[in-house]
This record gives sequence, C-alpha cells and structure tokens, in this order.
Amino acid sequence: MRPDTPAENVDHTAEAARLERTAGLYPEDAEALLVQAAAHLELAGDRPAATALYDRLLSSPDGLEDPHLVRALKASNLWEYDHEAEARAIIEGIRSSSPRDPAPWVIVAESLESHDELEAAQDTFTEAVRLLLADETEPPYATHPLLFGRHRVRRMLGVGHDDWDMLADTLHSSPVSLDELHDPKRVWSLGSDNPAELEAEISRLRAELGTFREALSRPFPVAVLHWPAPELTELVEAYPSLSAEYPSHEEHLATIEAALRELAASGTANLGIVTGTVPSYEAFAASELTSPQDTTLLPQYATTLAARGRAVAWPPQRGAVCWCGSGRGYGGCHGVGA
Repeated sequence: MRPDTPAENVDHTAEAARLERTAGLYPEDAEALLVQAAAHLELAGDRPAATALYDRLLSSPDGLEDPHLVRALKASNLWEYDHEAEARAIIEGIRSSSPRDPAPWVIVAESLESHDELEAAQDTFTEAVRLLLADETEPPYATHPLLFGRHRVRRMLGVGHDDWDMLADTLHSSPVSLDELHDPKRVWSLGSDNPAELEAEISRLRAELGTFREALSRPFPVAVLHWPAPELTELVEAYPSLSAEYPSHEEHLATIEAALRELAASGTANLGIVTGTVPSYEAFAASELTSPQDTTLLPQYATTLAARGRAVAWPPQRGAVCWCGSGRGYGGCHGVGA
C-alpha cells in the first residue's frame, strides 16, 4: 500500500511528482497513483503536501472507489504532524461508517496503536473483525492484517488468547510465531548488552519485515493479460486478425492459467494478472503509434497496466474467488488440480 524504500535510496519528492504526472495521463488510475504519490511525500517528510493530495482526492467531483481508505490515510498522516484532534475526528467517522474494506480499519487501528492508544486500537481491530469475519469460514487474505494486528495489540496489553487470536496463529506463515513476534519483552531486548539477545532480535525483526513487505509491496515483473468475455468479443469483432491469438474465451482463460502455472514451475516469482478493456488498449496502441492488431503490443500493454498498479496476484489466496470472474472459488474453478 505504501512504499517502504528508505529515503536515502529514493528521491521520494521526485517520485511523487512522477506519479502525479502519470495520474494526469491515466485519469482512470488517478486514485491509486495519487495515493502512492502522497505516501512518497510522507516519506520525504512533506506531510502538509501529502494532506493536500488526500484533500484533492476527497474533493474529486467524480467520487472515489475507496474514499474510506483515503480518509484513513489522511488521518494517519495528520496525526504525525500534530493535527491529533482532526485525525481523531476522521477516525471516529470511519469507524461509525463501518466500511466493508479491511484496509481503512487496519490503517486507523495501527495509527491508534502507534500513539499508544492500545485499548482503542484493540477495540477498532475487534470491531472490524466482527464486522468483516462474522460469516466467514475462511478469512480472505486481505483481512489477515486485522487478525494479526489485533493479536499484536492484545499481546501488548497482556490479554489472553481468544478464538480470533487462535485463528491468527493458524493463518500466520512466518517461521517465527506470532506470540514471539508480538512479545512485549522484545522491546526490552533491543536495549540489551548481550550480543546473543540482540542477534535473536535481529532475526525476529527480519522475519517480521519480510512478512510485512510481502503483504504490502508485491511487484509484478510478469503480468498476464486477461480479457473478460464481453471485452474479448468486442476486441475480436473490431480487429478480426486477433482471432488467431484468441480463438475463444474459454481457450483464452485456459491459456492464462496454463501460462502462469508454467512460469511458477520455472521459478518465476510475483506473478500477476491484469484485466484489459478495448478503449484502454486502443488508447495504448495510439500512444505507441501502432495498430491494435499488432500482437506484439499485447504483452507491452499488460506490462503497462501492471506498472499502473492494475495487477492482482496469482494464484489467488486460499479461499479467494477465481481470477476469471466466474464468482466461484479458485480451487473449484481454474485452480482445480493446482
């Protein structure tokens, strides 16, 4: 969600400016791009400029796909430069609106936690978990940070495990257990003079950082292009020569799954799927001064969509719906036999 590259390795101000320019070129992706730009401004230490970007998004006449997320990011940013009262008001507004997306809940709960509001953070995590997971037999991947964050805060408070904490333990995949990662005594060990204790803590921190980066920053060096059925029909009708590339929609879907499995088997990591639309593809072809019928343009289009943040991870997480849009679980659709 947010860049985690140290400021000494990236010119975050320049990167924010680049993302703003890109948002102007691709207004359909402006929300995601400007959120990233604001994150870079925060990392550059220019928090007022980040707030201005969040306000720009929130005042958009066309509305936002996820206004709760933008408000949560704004609140977190405001609190970091002494606008606590406004941040608290926004956080309360988010909680009262009960968003169905876990990301705003995670951001506001972690903001409370970072300012030592542990009881309020626990209440926020718990409220979100009850709202979003009450009817879920298999928690979606996006909700895992809620369970992990709740476990962490409760460990800091010295509260005993409950069923949600036990579920968090079963979902956690790092070699270091959640109880060990969230042990309050770890804070004390950072001030130890014992090299063995410090080395053990460094190992724990590395494991935690690896999990964090995997969850929040997944690059997609290889992204496969997916056309929904109506879009593929429109594409082939407009450019009949592409029928050789796409004989049928069913074959198109099967080819995507087969290609991704082959890439995974060869050791290629961080695979993703991007979904194309005919108007977007035609605009891309025009920008490249070529015809949409040029099949060499298709992988370039996929790469461009991925660079604009349009890729979703493959394979879907356990219990998630299939990437093809059928609405069925991946395991019972294109994931059969995986």
